[in-house]
Amino acid sequence: RFAGQHREGQSHPYDLPAAFTIRTIYNNKVTGFCLRLHLGFIIPPPAGTLHAMTLLLSRDVSYYLNRLRVIHLRLRDHLYRYLRMQEPAVLSVVRRDTEGDTQYHIDQEIERILLDMCREWAKEVRFVLIAEGLAEDGWYPLPEGAPIEEAEFLLVMDPIDGTRPLMYDKRSAWILSGIAPNFGKETTLEHIGIAMQTELPTTRQYLAYQLWAVKGQGAHAEQHNMLTGAVQSVRLQPSTMTTLQHGFASFVKFFPEGKARIVQLEQQFWERVWGTLPATNPLVFEDQYTSTGGQLFELMAGHDRFVADLRPWAFQQLEGERSPLTCHPYDICTAIIAQELGVEITNLYGEPLRTPLDIRAPVGWIGYANRTLQQQLEPVLLELLWGTSR
Repeated sequence: RFAGQHREGQSHPYDLPAAFTIRTIYNNKVTGFCLRLHLGFIIPPPAGTLHAMTLLLSRDVSYYLNRLRVIHLRLRDHLYRYLRMQEPAVLSVVRRDTEGDTQYHIDQEIERILLDMCREWAKEVRFVLIAEGLAEDGWYPLPEGAPIEEAEFLLVMDPIDGTRPLMYDKRSAWILSGIAPNFGKETTLEHIGIAMQTELPTTRQYLAYQLWAVKGQGAHAEQHNMLTGAVQSVRLQPSTMTTLQHGFASFVKFFPEGKARIVQLEQQFWERVWGTLPATNPLVFEDQYTSTGGQLFELMAGHDRFVADLRPWAFQQLEGERSPLTCHPYDICTAIIAQELGVEITNLYGEPLRTPLDIRAPVGWIGYANRTLQQQLEPVLLELLWGTSR
């Protein structure tokens, strides 16, 4: 997708074996570009194909990471100051209640800054911002009015993942961003190749994390001192424990809706895993961190060993009743950071996350700290969900 930079048929060398050459081709209907390798391979390839992401971007990945970093840090620093000047009663005022989510005052405060910064970025390259609270479907082409087909990439964002605990100054929220090549509405979570997430600390914190990854190139993490500005590289290590005993393992049930059905399955799961549960001294602990990005971080940092968000399944069980109170693609757009660290993340069928980047689409997901835990727990859970271990 080298719009405006390469003419039809012009070869463009990239970091590929010599036998591969990339050729940009105009689509006569002006619906963007596609890339074709001389061997006849047409993009989009399978999302996991090596270099598939970087081949479809016009600049080095460092450009996009640096841009994301600037946006994330400005949003974080602004919100860190803003939280000190406002009471929870102000931050928690409902500003908009939609099918997908509830927008609070704190959300609108940060979205205004996000949109202004994305407008500035769009002076250099066209893209589509996908986020809650923008256009009706969440797809917001930049510059405004530009055809979606001409965008180089899609930027899916959640500027505050974990609004509810943060607006009451209870626990950190996270800024989440993922960049995927523009395959239009066929673009899915699996196509995201660059991701970044930044901690939004409470007013009681002075340390905050920032994480990022490029698919196939590993993950990175930093710890930021909010008082001095010092930045230190850190290494995150998911748990290597091969049992859940004396560790954190949680079934997501933030809200009353669907909770009873999830608890019923959870009880069956623990009985299958442990047999008869002990009457005293619990073997496993639970953490209802009301932020998908936060849950991913807990898996990455070795704090949690297992997380299962079964809410879409639970709502299906309620005689087909649907509820928007689920994880959405923008909530889990940074999953590749955890995966690059070795965390195993699947959908509710044990498959990769392939949900389209639709802000209303429900996403069920399961995270295992390592492959051994996945091999032990996945057959049990899938059988309880679907009657088969698939």
